Amino acid sequence: MKKRGRVAVREGKEGRELRVDGTLASLQRPGRSLTGTVWWALASPIVLVPARRAPRQVLILGLAAGSVAAAVRQLAPEAHIVGVELDHEVLDAARAHFDLDRLGIELHAVDARDYLARERRGFDLIVEDLFVGPSRSVRKPGWLLEEGYPAIGRRMRPAGFVSSNTIHEMPGVVRAMRPIAGRVVSLDVRSHWNRIVVGGRDLPPARALRRELSRQPAISRSLSRLALRAR
Repeated sequence: MKKRGRVAVREGKEGRELRVDGTLASLQRPGRSLTGTVWWALASPIVLVPARRAPRQVLILGLAAGSVAAAVRQLAPEAHIVGVELDHEVLDAARAHFDLDRLGIELHAVDARDYLARERRGFDLIVEDLFVGPSRSVRKPGWLLEEGYPAIGRRMRPAGFVSSNTIHEMPGVVRAMRPIAGRVVSLDVRSHWNRIVVGGRDLPPARALRRELSRQPAISRSLSRLALRAR
């Protein structure tokens, strides 16, 4: 296992962890649930996209070791997944210790800001899981809220969804997301700082969204750890 440096892979109580600057970036749980609640919640809106729209198109900004991609692959096996990850050291660890290549991702090792500026395709789900800085001061990139979310909105299909992993900046993400997404719901992860924010013009209200997610066996196991609230 790679245990030193700013990118570390270690065996934790919940499974194999990828930590970047001390922050948990990915989790793999061999033989059990595929990954942790945070990543299931980020991937969950893909089940709201009709399966007849095949292959469903998913963009993940901040791929890390592919925990969200693995959850998407289980929920929508046919999905075309595009992953954006700037850090080559993270990608090396993901390939060596998390079987990243088996997920069949179209991978772009570039800055998410640059990627959004040049991409012209539309996506059914865009997952924003971007953080910078060490664990004690981890935060969203400075450009994301004012510049990034309008760019994300341009890449969302009309009936598409966006999800974001937030820790300290949930109110700012909600404000940035609402103009491009209409309805916004948070999925607060119990016993974690994480609040997953989901938006989309066809997004059901919080109670209806919980009912919809409960029909998915892979996600329903995590619902007891999620508090859904309108934002």
